[in-house]
Amino acid sequence: MASVVIVEDDSAIRSSLKHALEEHGHAVATSADGVGALDLVVRSEPDVVLLDLGLPDIDGLKVLAMLRGVTTVPVIVITARDDDPTIVAALDAGADDYVVKPFGVDHVAARIRAVLRRGGGSTDDPVIRVAELSIDPRARRVTLEGRDVDLTRKEFDLLLALASRKGEVVSKRTLLAEVWQQAYGGGDRTVDVHLSWLRRKLGETAAEPRFLHTVRGVGIRFAEPGEG
Repeated sequence: MASVVIVEDDSAIRSSLKHALEEHGHAVATSADGVGALDLVVRSEPDVVLLDLGLPDIDGLKVLAMLRGVTTVPVIVITARDDDPTIVAALDAGADDYVVKPFGVDHVAARIRAVLRRGGGSTDDPVIRVAELSIDPRARRVTLEGRDVDLTRKEFDLLLALASRKGEVVSKRTLLAEVWQQAYGGGDRTVDVHLSWLRRKLGETAAEPRFLHTVRGVGIRFAEPGEG
C-alpha cells in the first residue's frame, strides 16, 4: 500500500480515481487546486503525487516546480496535454512519469508501482566505480572526482541502467521500457533530453563523450574514459 495525493480539478475524475486506487489498497488524499496541493503534500508527505496540469489557480507545471523546491516525492503527471513541448517541460521541471488522459486505472496503478520500485533501490546493489565516477544504487548517490553530482531521479535511473551494462550498447527502446516503463516507440526524445542533461552534469557532450557514447542508429554505450 502507498499513500497517494491526487491533484485534479475535475471532481468526477478526482472521485473515481480516488475510489479506484483505494480499491487497489492505496491510502488516497486529494486536492482540487495547486495551493491546496502544496499544503497537502508538505503536511502528509505522501509516497507519490498524481498531478494534473490544468489547475484552476496555478498552472500544474509551476506547482511541479514548487514541489521540487521542497520535496523529492515522486510525481506522475496526469493530463490531457500530449504535445511534445509540454511533456519535455514537465520532465524538465522534475516529473518522474507522464500519463496522458484518458487512461485506465490499472495503467496508473502500474505506473505508481514502477515509480516506487525504482525509488526503493536494492540493499544488495554494489557501488559501481568507473575511473573517477562512483554510482551508489543504495544511497542513490553519484560522485565524480570526489564531488557529488546532483542528479534528478530519472537522470540517476538512466545512468544506473547504462552503467550496469558497461561496454554494452543499450537501445533507446530498452531504456524507455526500463527507466520510464514505456515499452512502445515514440519516446526517443524523452531519452535524448535526459541524456543531454546527464552528459552536461558529467562534464561531457555528445560530440566529446567521456562515459556515454552514442552508437548511431543502435543506442548508447557506457564505457571507461578513452574506450569510446
